[in-house]
Amino acid sequence: MITYPIALTIAGSDSGGCAGVQADIKTFSSLGVFATSVVTAITAQNTIGVIDVMPISSDIVKKQFNAVMDDFNVGAIKVGMLFSKDNVFSISYTYKEYNRNIPLVIDPVMISTSGNSLILDETIEAIKEFLFPIATIITPNLNEASTLLHKEIQTINEMEVGAMEFVNEYGVNSVLIKGGHLEGENMVDIFYSKYISSPIMFKSKKINTINTHGTGCTLSSAIAAFLAIGHSLEESLHLSKEYITQAIDSAKEITLGKGNGAVNHFFNPQKLIKK
Repeated sequence: MITYPIALTIAGSDSGGCAGVQADIKTFSSLGVFATSVVTAITAQNTIGVIDVMPISSDIVKKQFNAVMDDFNVGAIKVGMLFSKDNVFSISYTYKEYNRNIPLVIDPVMISTSGNSLILDETIEAIKEFLFPIATIITPNLNEASTLLHKEIQTINEMEVGAMEFVNEYGVNSVLIKGGHLEGENMVDIFYSKYISSPIMFKSKKINTINTHGTGCTLSSAIAAFLAIGHSLEESLHLSKEYITQAIDSAKEITLGKGNGAVNHFFNPQKLIKK
């Protein structure tokens, strides 16, 4: 049987097309992976900010999840904005229900690029309790890592300590703390896993641009896409870092909207992979 590698995004919709489900689908498609989706919330959003959020009921979220899983051979799942704790419960329960050990990439979306909250406070603890233990990897940025660990993380050393704390104290399998907001000329991300002895640093030159809306969504969905294709986690991280760097660089001089524009997901689009 000939088919495509299939990835599933479980996230909120971004009407501006820069982040959320829209960014995830663009990422999957640009990497040659067939995209499926579960919408957890609808946002009225553009490059300037988030105007309003309407969560989708957990019952409909579960039915979307079931509809995809009952019909498609999903190779990896990316989870982004969940907004409510009921959606966390629904995703966790349904994922376990299928018992397929599908790679699960959790991007704990809390704050938009424009600074708007995209989560209820009660949802944070639910994510830690119900999603962290089953995640293949979580991908918080500095602000999200600080919120989750209840302490400020502002330096590379603090990122390394925080990454080890996620794994050793919170039971996370693997974590990539994204340091896009670090001071300095380099972009630094820190990876740590219970399967390695010390943190690994990913470093690239910082790109001077305001078009960074949806970078976190894009990176996490790229990781899921490469896992769906069949790469190992570390291979997927390396390939995803290359992808997001080029996506940011190729959009650095583009004007899109009046605020923070999107990265260029289609700087080198691939045909759907047949396998």
